[in-house]
Amino acid sequence: MGITRRQLLWAGAGAGAVGALAACSSGGKGGSTDAAPSGTGSQQPRPGGTLKIGALGKASAVTRDPHGTQANESDYLIISLVFDALAAPGVSTNTAPRLAASWKPSDDLRTWRFTLADGATFHDGTPVTAEDVVWSLKRLRNTPSGKSRLPGIQPENITAEDARTVVLVSDYPNAELPLLTRLTTFVLKKDTKDDAIAGAPGTGPFKLDWYRDGNARLVRNDSWYGGKPLLDAVEVRLFESPQAMANALLAGQIDVASNVGAVAARTAEARKDVQIVRRPNDMAMPIVMRTADGPFADARVREALKLAVDRDAMVKQVLSGYGTVGNDILGTGDPALAKDVPQRTRDLAKAKQLLADAGFDTAKTYDLITTEDIAGLAESATLFATQAREAGVKINVVKQDSKIFWDATWLKAPLYTTYWGTNDSVVFFASKTMLSDAGQNESGWNEPAFDETYRKAMGTVDAAERGKLLHQLQEIEFAESGYLLWGMADGIDLAGAAVRDLPRLPGYGRVQLEKTWLAR
Repeated sequence: MGITRRQLLWAGAGAGAVGALAACSSGGKGGSTDAAPSGTGSQQPRPGGTLKIGALGKASAVTRDPHGTQANESDYLIISLVFDALAAPGVSTNTAPRLAASWKPSDDLRTWRFTLADGATFHDGTPVTAEDVVWSLKRLRNTPSGKSRLPGIQPENITAEDARTVVLVSDYPNAELPLLTRLTTFVLKKDTKDDAIAGAPGTGPFKLDWYRDGNARLVRNDSWYGGKPLLDAVEVRLFESPQAMANALLAGQIDVASNVGAVAARTAEARKDVQIVRRPNDMAMPIVMRTADGPFADARVREALKLAVDRDAMVKQVLSGYGTVGNDILGTGDPALAKDVPQRTRDLAKAKQLLADAGFDTAKTYDLITTEDIAGLAESATLFATQAREAGVKINVVKQDSKIFWDATWLKAPLYTTYWGTNDSVVFFASKTMLSDAGQNESGWNEPAFDETYRKAMGTVDAAERGKLLHQLQEIEFAESGYLLWGMADGIDLAGAAVRDLPRLPGYGRVQLEKTWLAR
């Protein structure tokens, strides 16, 4: 897979409209990201113990490269504990310091300076320098999907001002640039050879002890700049299905089943010795309709399909109630979300009229292509096909192997499912998937008004004015985009009774285990 789509899936989004600029004066110590508590009781956190955590993946798809294709969640978990990104999600602020302690923009919002955390070192004791970060970001930018990972940032515009200051210059004013640094900006030593990446020292809270076919043991980094982690070690175990992982948790073989899904949560509800840790509205599973050409290029046809879906039934049946109804706007956790846009509900009569007005051929059968990459995805396609038939649209669900899907279907097919393991930034989805020149424009959308509004918003310093522009952006998305977002799935972890303070943050935030501990 040339473009590392799933690396974005697990990475998380970025700052909301206010959060990015609010962090400019942050002088906090790196690694200070908040984690919402999990577990019960009033015990004080205590150090020690080994956390055994299960994560989904396939042994045939493992990777060790922090800038490579991370098709397995197990790989992303391991890499995120060993290597640090510049920033991370937070509770008190949408973007919190990590390897970068603070950042500040120029008056024109094009040049941003990032100051590295005091005391940041690699696992071999070598200090982290701005040159290491510059080399790492350029390596990231020069990957096949580099344009999507760091949009608007050319490799030559990533420089070191001094030993602790990294300078990023955007092609255009960008008030939200810090959110990009939450996106797999993992830092390696400068000039690390590709064949040495697997064993390269990181900067994260845990150090690699051993690794075998997607399974790994990580030990505490006592010298981590963010403070000493509580756990002695983390053992990551790869599972190829959510059910197998849930069974291992229920049998006491692991302490945490990560991102295990609604079906497993329902099974565990009666177990008093199992915690169900929910991250509300954590994953988007929209249906994508290609807008550039083909049968869904007419906006009236896309609106008809959006009116044909029974969103409540989708959430109840596909997600077992572990989720919320969506309104065709991506970024549902963003403080800037346009919540006053009227909720789109099912209207079969209007859907049929729109299809007739557009001259849509209801005699044909249209393929909806999906995968079984995550729990509920294929099921959502099947239920939607049944619902669409009531509006006169015949849909045939085609399940594809994951590799074929991402190589041949994604970004190309007229109608397919996709998924994003994050929900917290309207800007993230606009920049990655909806601008006409976006590197991962999933629906082939080209709307000049959307592009213009986005650029204006990104170049606006005043948060209130930027918020108004972001509202306009979402109104355009709601009315015309190729996304049918029927609902948001909760992220669900199952945990043993002894586990405390698992993170509840989205994306990259949920793999930050430095504050997790064991009450035993």
